[in-house]
Amino acid sequence: MPHSPPHPHRVFDPLLRLLHWVIALSIVALIATSQLAEWFEHGPYEDTLWELHILSGYVLAAGLLTRLLWGVVGPVSARWRDLWHPAVWKDSLQNLRLPSAHRAGHDPIASLAYLFAYGVMALMVITGLGLAASEFQAGPLAGWLGNADWLEDVLGEPHEVGFALMLGFIGLHLAALVFHQLRGERVAQSMVTGKQYLQTEKGVQHD
Repeated sequence: MPHSPPHPHRVFDPLLRLLHWVIALSIVALIATSQLAEWFEHGPYEDTLWELHILSGYVLAAGLLTRLLWGVVGPVSARWRDLWHPAVWKDSLQNLRLPSAHRAGHDPIASLAYLFAYGVMALMVITGLGLAASEFQAGPLAGWLGNADWLEDVLGEPHEVGFALMLGFIGLHLAALVFHQLRGERVAQSMVTGKQYLQTEKGVQHD
């Protein structure tokens, strides 16, 4: 059956879009403050930069927790099941091809990357809270772990690994946006306007 030109459909709700940007900007702030703190090590701004780094970590933790809850009680496109597509993942792996059909909501392949990224972010938040307590005697765990110097050795490497994985995800995410843009697919604006441009069969009524 013939298809009509891509038509905008409002898919993503305002809170989901807000959480997307809160999480994204907090990660950018975490990367920037950690690198600046290392560049200005032993300088007059080092302590301030680490304080901003810890504060950005709190924002990320709050954003992730809210996203977790919204994935349970939010609208369909925000639910965790909208990110869960094992049949599509299996088919793509077996046939070494991307799914051809576009759907309202999260892209099935991108969803796998998002779930991976959420896991990495959770790892960074957990290890970051422990490091903030042990190194700076700051945060909600400081009362229990404030004197646990050994935690720096235990949590430092996983935190660094999470940092590297997050940089990789950001690069992949940006590359995917450019790829879709070059194909004429308007996906980059979906977390700004909440709209997706979807091809629909002629004669089919959509809300």
